[in-house]
Amino acid sequence: MESIARQSVKMCPFMQRAGSVQGLQVLHNANLPAVARKCPVVGHAMSRAYATASGTGARRATAPEPKAGSANEMVANHATQESLFDYDGLFETEIEKKRLDKSYRFFNNINRLAKEFPKAHRDLEDDKVTVWCSNDYLALSKNQQVIDVMKKTLDKYGAGAGGTRNIAGHNRHALKLEAEVAALHKKEGALVFSSCYVANDAVLSLLGQKIKDLVIFSDELNHASMIVGIKHANTTKHIFRHNDYDQLEEMLQMYPRSTPKLIAFESVYSMSGSVADIDRICTLAEKYGALTFLDEVHAVGLYGPHGAGVAEHCDFEAHRLAGIKSLPDKSVMDRVDMITGTLGKSFGTVGGYVAASQRLIDWFRSYAPGFIFTTSLPPSVMAGAAEAIRYQRSHLELRQLQQLHTGYVKQGMKELGIPVIPNPSHIVPVLVGNPDLTKQASDLLMKNHKIYVQAINFPTVARGTERLRITPTPDHTDDLSDILLDAVDDVFNELQLPRVRDWESQGGILGVGESDFVEQSNLWTEEQLSLSNNQLNPNVSDPVLGNLEVSSGIKV
Repeated sequence: MESIARQSVKMCPFMQRAGSVQGLQVLHNANLPAVARKCPVVGHAMSRAYATASGTGARRATAPEPKAGSANEMVANHATQESLFDYDGLFETEIEKKRLDKSYRFFNNINRLAKEFPKAHRDLEDDKVTVWCSNDYLALSKNQQVIDVMKKTLDKYGAGAGGTRNIAGHNRHALKLEAEVAALHKKEGALVFSSCYVANDAVLSLLGQKIKDLVIFSDELNHASMIVGIKHANTTKHIFRHNDYDQLEEMLQMYPRSTPKLIAFESVYSMSGSVADIDRICTLAEKYGALTFLDEVHAVGLYGPHGAGVAEHCDFEAHRLAGIKSLPDKSVMDRVDMITGTLGKSFGTVGGYVAASQRLIDWFRSYAPGFIFTTSLPPSVMAGAAEAIRYQRSHLELRQLQQLHTGYVKQGMKELGIPVIPNPSHIVPVLVGNPDLTKQASDLLMKNHKIYVQAINFPTVARGTERLRITPTPDHTDDLSDILLDAVDDVFNELQLPRVRDWESQGGILGVGESDFVEQSNLWTEEQLSLSNNQLNPNVSDPVLGNLEVSSGIKV
């Protein structure tokens, strides 16, 4: 650079007048545009170029010249560049892509009516539809006991929490809720977040950031919140085929047992209804020295004698007899290191949580930004969520009715040849396999039959596997199910959608029409479905739970 400067000083009259020292300093600091504008030759050429770029006859306002010797003189001034980035063009292009591939999302105006659920009204209150795709699996959002507790808390403590726990402190409602969550999963501690999306992101990212050389093994169908959390973990990851435990073991074998590892998976995968083999994953984790992270979002409230999820359901009878007490022998639920869940589905309110050992919960509480810097849930929400957990724990019939209504719908679909992706859970995924036709089917159900079932397209599911996702609740009685079955049959006829026989002729997909597919038995057995509430341990009815020390901070 100095050699070029010296040559410039010798050859350029302007540089000679400016002085060799200044010329060297200018070039050394790379502030060429500012000096070039002062040159009678180059400056004139630059002015003409700018005028041409701004259009014929147009004068462009430019930023004032920086004063000689000012700090700004050391930095190139880009405020005079002619072209601006086309932000709107980018946004429009991206949205147009969604429209072209038929994955653009339309939201329906659905106002669920508490006293008439599963009825809801649309824009006009007399335009009512039946909701068949809600994740309010037990309809506890309309439970009068839950609502009364929320109203009472709202009147006494107001609408909001006032900030994060670190700023506003925390309250009896947080303490009670975390005690209920910990008791539900029989863990030493629990921590409540604003949503389970936030909980999954916060926990997974923290594990990766704080545990040096952690390797994460993730099921390919894990929820977006887990995918984002693993991405934010910024560590080595491996994605194994959905529920393929042989491949998972091959990946685990790639690392010494001393290498820190984490297996992240769900119990019930919400778009397909498939279920993980939690016991087998725990065995692999113990064999290869891995932690386990289990998302029970679509299982809490629905499985196990007390609604703790599939992990509890694995030892159903032992947990039924023990009630809220821990089992004498280590259960599958005990073997899982971290369990996350939601308060916004089966428990009818909003929020998320993680349940784990006291040491882990204290660590999350102390280090997770997603918890530390997020405003706490309102007192009324936490009180309602705690009440919902307590209520459903002793009401086994809610889970049983949900399962019975699901079975009725699945059997009806089977008799009509409607393709339902087979699974052992409460999800009824009706396969369509085309994004445009899936949207049309959803629209026709709404328009012609006053039934709301949302179309599920990419990226929620893979292209070519688009579907209608139906989720019965305890309130979706057989008469409503018969109306649904007739409506779906009518829509399949009108749109000429492929039925099971059509998928068979193409070789099948996702277990639909596949000749060699072996269907799993339903998680709930006939014996479990025949139990009554009074066959639960009496200790589950209104138990007295003490506050968790870890919720406030462990004293030493």
